[in-house]
Amino acid sequence: MVKIFTFVRPTIEMNPLKKLAGQTAIYGLPSILGRFLGYLLVPMYTRVFSQAEYGTVNVFYSYAAFLMVILTYGMETAFFRFNENHENKEKVFSTAMISLITSSVIFLLLASVFAQPIATWIEYPEHKEYVLWFAWMLALDALSAIPFARLRAQCKARRFAIIKFVSIFITIGLNFFFILLCPWLLKNHHEWAITKWVHLVYRSDWGIEYIFISNLIASLVTLFLLIPQYAGMKLNADKKMLKELLFYAFPLLFAGMAGIVNETFDRILLRYLLPADISEAQVGIYGACYKISILMTLFVQAYRYAAEPFFFAQAKEKDARAVYAKIMDYFIITVSLIFLVTMLYLDDFFIRFIGKNFREGRNIIPVLMLANLFLGVYYNLSIWYKLSSKTIWGAWLSAIGAVITLVLNFWWIPLAADNYLHGYVGSAWATFICYGSMMILSYLIGQRHFPVKYNLLKFVGYLGISIVLYLISISLHFDQPSIRIAFHTLLLMVFISTVLIVEKPRLSKIF
Repeated sequence: MVKIFTFVRPTIEMNPLKKLAGQTAIYGLPSILGRFLGYLLVPMYTRVFSQAEYGTVNVFYSYAAFLMVILTYGMETAFFRFNENHENKEKVFSTAMISLITSSVIFLLLASVFAQPIATWIEYPEHKEYVLWFAWMLALDALSAIPFARLRAQCKARRFAIIKFVSIFITIGLNFFFILLCPWLLKNHHEWAITKWVHLVYRSDWGIEYIFISNLIASLVTLFLLIPQYAGMKLNADKKMLKELLFYAFPLLFAGMAGIVNETFDRILLRYLLPADISEAQVGIYGACYKISILMTLFVQAYRYAAEPFFFAQAKEKDARAVYAKIMDYFIITVSLIFLVTMLYLDDFFIRFIGKNFREGRNIIPVLMLANLFLGVYYNLSIWYKLSSKTIWGAWLSAIGAVITLVLNFWWIPLAADNYLHGYVGSAWATFICYGSMMILSYLIGQRHFPVKYNLLKFVGYLGISIVLYLISISLHFDQPSIRIAFHTLLLMVFISTVLIVEKPRLSKIF
């Protein structure tokens, strides 16, 4: 009886960890697969388009990321918070949606009227159509945010995944159709009957335009598929609830704006701080090398999808903070492993992901990998100000990060260029310092307002081991690929074995 009791108790204790892992898999799978398949387009982009053309793509999506934060203004997180604690969930949904619909329509009207001045202001005067396409894309995506959040809150994982997958496959399918298939058909099989149809939908003078068009069509289809989620929505907003939602969400808006400055503004600054003849090419190289952090980005994105609703639900439990600390341990193990795998097999596998013309930025990849690791830890830590309703701290932390990003980029991009380095080297180190600072500050301030006993020794230990093993791998170079891969695999096994030995008592409770 004693043995049975000791076996069952730890299993129950670890259930929240299993639940989070399951939710990360369920809600993260569409995101992971979507990002992964989307990343599979990068080899095509970096082989079909020039460095400058791919740089233009990065610049426009950087603007889009910033505007998307403004258009959703923290309402998704506010919806989760109030949906969890309010009895009338329909009222919460209706109020949040009416707010987003109103703001999206106003944005779309303004963007349509001032499309040409906007295009001129961002120095793309000949591409007014880009502004219009992105305005529609952003408005459609903003109107999809709360319906997707509602699916997650209602645990309708299957429908959530199906809609995400449809959007993903439309985007990827249209990219391949327009960028590869249509030119191939017109060049090699112009006598086929199908090429007559191709002429109706394809313009040979367009290139990156089809990247934008594909995303716009996918956004439209996604919103159409989410129409059933609007069921039960009332056409009048509750004014009191709207004030509460906005009061909670607005600090998150500023945090999100500052966060996007940290994540994407370096591409925009590279374009404007470097000489015009090299700026967009360097943006293209920087953006392509940033994509090498695919595994880190995919995991963090999947984790964020599952963690936010999970943490809000778990907050009701007595042992919530202990669970948060345990989750952090496993998060650190995972991101440290991802860093090590990527860096050990970079030259033999991951670097081939991008075209040869973009690989000159290889040296910034470990810096960007660690920067994204810090960002993932920051997301994990940031739950303290959301749970304690002190979202203003999220705004302050992101604002501090934004200041660091802007100051260091303005300083280091020209400095790097003046010292015969690529300007994006300065951007990479600015990103590293920005996210590292945000992570440390969030931990220190969070321990005062919402103390959680995180195991700092494990954080330093696991991350330190992964970095040391990477440094060993680059200090002992082997020209023969088979020997190099075998040696790097041995180093990877050292890390995994260390984790298994240290975590064996906990792992036995989970499994």
